[in-house]
Amino acid sequence: MIHTRTLRVDCGKTNAVVCVVGSELNVHLNRSAPPRSSFFSVKCTSNVEYTITPPPSVTAHLSPLPINANQVLLIRMKRASAHENDSKLSVRYYGKKKDVLGNAVLHLTAFEISLDVDADRDGDVERDNPNKGSWKWGPNGHGAILLVNCDSETTYWKQLDHEKDSVSRVSDLKDMSLMVLRTRGPAKLPEGYKLNLHISQSDGERVRVFRSRSSGTTSNTLGSIFYNAFVESYPLVLNSKVLSKEVPYPGDDAELKLYVEGLKFPDKDFNGLVTINLSLLDTISEGLPETPIFTDRVVFRVAPWIMTPNTLQPEEVFVCRTEDNQYFLDEMTNLVVKSGCKIKICPMYLNRGDRWMQDEMEFGYIDSPHQRFPVVLDSPRDRELDDFPFDQLLGPDFGYVTRTAHCDDVSSLDSFGNLEVSPPVTVNGKHYPLGRIIIGVAFPTAITGRNMTQVVQDFLWAQTVQEPLALFSDWLYVGHVDEFMSFVPAPDRKGFRLLLASPDAGYKLFKRLQNDGHGKAKLFEGLEEEKQPTVDEILDNESLQSENNYVQSCIDWNRDVLKRELGLEDADIIDLPILFKLVTLKKESQRKALAYYPDMVNMIVLGKNLGIPKPFGPKVNGRCALEAETCSLLEGLGLSCTFIDDFATYHKQLGEVHCGSNTRRKPFDYKWWNIEM
Repeated sequence: MIHTRTLRVDCGKTNAVVCVVGSELNVHLNRSAPPRSSFFSVKCTSNVEYTITPPPSVTAHLSPLPINANQVLLIRMKRASAHENDSKLSVRYYGKKKDVLGNAVLHLTAFEISLDVDADRDGDVERDNPNKGSWKWGPNGHGAILLVNCDSETTYWKQLDHEKDSVSRVSDLKDMSLMVLRTRGPAKLPEGYKLNLHISQSDGERVRVFRSRSSGTTSNTLGSIFYNAFVESYPLVLNSKVLSKEVPYPGDDAELKLYVEGLKFPDKDFNGLVTINLSLLDTISEGLPETPIFTDRVVFRVAPWIMTPNTLQPEEVFVCRTEDNQYFLDEMTNLVVKSGCKIKICPMYLNRGDRWMQDEMEFGYIDSPHQRFPVVLDSPRDRELDDFPFDQLLGPDFGYVTRTAHCDDVSSLDSFGNLEVSPPVTVNGKHYPLGRIIIGVAFPTAITGRNMTQVVQDFLWAQTVQEPLALFSDWLYVGHVDEFMSFVPAPDRKGFRLLLASPDAGYKLFKRLQNDGHGKAKLFEGLEEEKQPTVDEILDNESLQSENNYVQSCIDWNRDVLKRELGLEDADIIDLPILFKLVTLKKESQRKALAYYPDMVNMIVLGKNLGIPKPFGPKVNGRCALEAETCSLLEGLGLSCTFIDDFATYHKQLGEVHCGSNTRRKPFDYKWWNIEM
């Protein structure tokens, strides 16, 4: 879009004018004409081109043209000036008898000025992209991308980088978006002109801008430069306290590097878009306010926080060491090593007895054409692991973000076993290439009930690229979606299967065992402190059957939501045989569901290797029937099932394998900005 500027000129004097190549000066001929003017003519030097609108009714080479009330002279410069006032344009006015009444003379100085960003998203800052001032989604879209600088370049005395108002290390610049001020023209601006960078008050809370004192390429080695000298090399230009500031004119065919730092993720009150403006200001007269004569602007979108589903390659698995879980750790370590990734065990002095690694945090990442790094989302849950994400994970190229509840009523649903994400899906023709976030809440018609705190929900919805969906999970005692669902990779159909806990599948299996003469087979064999009901006793327990009918109805309601919102068919779903029981929720009279035996759907997925809670089901010919049934359902997909004994250390404390572990995964290859919105 051409930048137009109305220019006031005085007849009878020489007017010194600065203009920007690519912009247009509009001179209202009648307004600047002397009284009784009837005709005019225009002459200019070779670097100036002009048109007249509306066009004159008669044209004659070098002859005066009739003037009318609405005529405008449109002036453009072909290229930047070599020196000040090196181009001329004059308008001569005539009376009715074509007698000369006066001249308006313009001495023009042209500059090329552009504020440039990586608007085509290829990792390079191109010159004056015509789309830099707007933002569009999709593979043919445009607009620059900004990361929240939420990592910490220091590993001791940690502080989020975006909480500091200085650049402390060269590596910190990688987390910012490069913005370049490019100029061509005379070596300096004429007297009274200056360049000014400015942002809105709201954007001042969302971005910070630094500049380089050097026009050269940034080096990654500091050599003998002291800290203070380095900080002075990248002075702060804009922030929440300084919304407008003069920046130096780089000179002829030169550039000034600026670094833009994101401060806030998209949220309920922020759509992720920020605008930065560069204006050329003119001082008309000393003591009067400066006037903008040209403004260039660029638009950034802050990169969203993105979750990673089970179908992506695992890189690191995190678990806690406790006084009683050495055998669990040994089994988990074997599985992780088998899967080709790393295991990190949080020692007891750090976890302080809190073993629920999944509940404390959720791994994700942020991405741009120039930089990508993992970011951990810390839950509002305030337990003994509360400091772990900040103290142990935050560091160089490892970011941190959290949301704090507005009040103290944080519930179990705010733990991140209640936060999952699907693999990529297509629903009624709409593609979700990064999947969809899944949370658990109270039933929609419930007057009371537990919900995920609103500030976390607002944050998740605002990320946009993984449009969330809500399931009903408040029927569970703990209330997490990972208690009744999971995703595993598959070689066919949509590339995955949804696993659902199914009491119906459990009763079907037990009835088959009874019919085959195994009604006396016991659950929980080998667990001396547990009652060991037989298959017959399970099937004869009408109260348990009634409770599981209720649980199945809750899961079926969620099944329908998942089929509708993820575009699934029944063939995309596998029902695992899992029974539940109802217990009374603390401080309430309501009864909520717990897994009757270790909840096999609450598994860890490491590529094709599955770490599944060992269910201790009835044995047939020496093999657990629940394990055998689960293997028959999953191994046909090329998956390997490893059953991990978590009975005493996790199941009895109301969690399972997935609850007690957390997996950081490789990010998507797909770029979020290519999503069609």
